[in-house]
Amino acid sequence: MNSLYLFAIVSTVLSVIFTPIVKKIALKLQIIDVPEGDRRIHNKPMPLLGGLSIYFSFIITLVLKRGNLTRAEMGLVLGATIIVIGGFLDDKFDIKPRYKLIFQVAASIILIIYGVKIVLITNPFSSLYQFTNVGVMSIPLTIIWVVGITNALNLIDGLDGLASGIGLISSLTILIIALLNNRYEAAVLAIILCGSILGFLPYNFNPASIFMGDTGAQLLGFLLASISIEGAIKSAAAFSIAVPILALGIPIYDTLFAVIRRKINGKPIMQADRGHLHHRLLDMGFSQKQAVGTMYAISAVLGSFSIIAMEINAQLSYFLLAIIMMVLVFIAWRAGFFEHRD
Repeated sequence: MNSLYLFAIVSTVLSVIFTPIVKKIALKLQIIDVPEGDRRIHNKPMPLLGGLSIYFSFIITLVLKRGNLTRAEMGLVLGATIIVIGGFLDDKFDIKPRYKLIFQVAASIILIIYGVKIVLITNPFSSLYQFTNVGVMSIPLTIIWVVGITNALNLIDGLDGLASGIGLISSLTILIIALLNNRYEAAVLAIILCGSILGFLPYNFNPASIFMGDTGAQLLGFLLASISIEGAIKSAAAFSIAVPILALGIPIYDTLFAVIRRKINGKPIMQADRGHLHHRLLDMGFSQKQAVGTMYAISAVLGSFSIIAMEINAQLSYFLLAIIMMVLVFIAWRAGFFEHRD
């Protein structure tokens, strides 16, 4: 445990150091988010690329941990680098979604090549065959999981400190799950990510002085998806679907509701709107800090449920997930989350 604390301290300090440097680079390169339209919450130009500080602190700490990376760690580093390149290009040139998807799929394939993939899932319907080997389906399942979470984190990055704070809570949850399952390597990755986010968060929390941009939001999603495969999916008891879905609950459900909302209202799935949870909270009169704090609390509660799901048997974990999903859908329906808002 002492070494884990050391990794957290190193990555936090590095992130604190790198963030002002990255801010100067963003300003120098004129990679700035200029507020335009009703969806923008901030009222002044803001430097992007904050995700680079998370990337550099994560990679450097991981390399310092040991000179020779494991096969899985190498896949994580290469995949993260591809994501960062795509995110940088998007922050600079605002590339089309299909080009972003190419980078995300490429990063997912790199993970699979290096052995980071979904292989076993728990079977809640049989006590004789507790685990199911998904075989060749591991490739599309892994790609869908990684690309989905990568985009989900990107979609909730709408308020100061929101995506970074949710990422911190989710990585802490994955850390606890990894430790409970004696997945030390995954725990190391999770705590390094915690420190990398923690050092950046003071600069990003309201009032923010820098945004993480697509570079950071996509990187967080990619790393969380990847580490969850190593820590929650490749656990001692294989993969209980409920665990990572609850651990990454806020971005997953917000994205799911956005897809449903746009389909119901005949809008393109990729068309942005003001229907996300943070927009709804602001429309209810919440301040930015109150809205972000509320979403932090929800994320922490869902993270707690994911830890419970890991500790109970597969049948009960799936039942717990089903109950929570039904409750959330009911609340979303009653609150008008499926109504379109421009």
